[in-house]
Amino acid sequence: MSLIDSVKKVMVPIHPEGWKFISLFVIGTIILSWIWEPLFFVGLVLTAWCAYFFRDPERTIPLDDDIVISPADGVVSAVGPALPPAELELGDAERTRISVFMNVFSVHVNRAPVRGTISSIVHKPGLFLNADLDKASMDNERNSLLIDSPHGPLATVQVAGLIARRILCWSEEDDEIAAGDRFGLIRFGSRVDVYLPDSAVPQVAVGQNAIAGETILAAYGKSAKSRAVRKA
Repeated sequence: MSLIDSVKKVMVPIHPEGWKFISLFVIGTIILSWIWEPLFFVGLVLTAWCAYFFRDPERTIPLDDDIVISPADGVVSAVGPALPPAELELGDAERTRISVFMNVFSVHVNRAPVRGTISSIVHKPGLFLNADLDKASMDNERNSLLIDSPHGPLATVQVAGLIARRILCWSEEDDEIAAGDRFGLIRFGSRVDVYLPDSAVPQVAVGQNAIAGETILAAYGKSAKSRAVRKA
């Protein structure tokens, strides 16, 4: 890989939500340099981290209604049965839940795991526990999306974390959404839960790294076939 290719790989697009924070970090860096010149380099590192946090890279998204793709970058922290959020009114039966934990170095732009119509979006205030804890799914502040997909209702839940204090969702109810479409963002460190329809079979394990819009979390039936992809 050439030096130019390496630079291009690092210098990915910044999500518009990040520019106001990057600007504040730049101003803070200038102020720190006035206070004590060596602090300029501390501010410079923090500004670079802020820009890195709000990166929004292009992804190659598989086009297949028989799969569920990851809505977030991070590490798969849970795979197993769990009750979906009560506010989505999906009933009292457990569903298979796959959780992806994002740390402060992950890409935090969230993407739709399937195509369909957003039938419900519900924001619920709550605590700010470590998002890697299992109880964070029920106790923490969260924003839940219910998507009517070709294989039935699927819930995607943005969960705030210990540092995350702001969940953003720019999609709205009744929106048609394609798999891999950007629908939200969480600042700064958090997790996203996916509650699958009964017929979905998990394709990942706890500890596996996931890439939003690319990693296949679950599949329906015998879905081991070549798939078309698109850039987004």
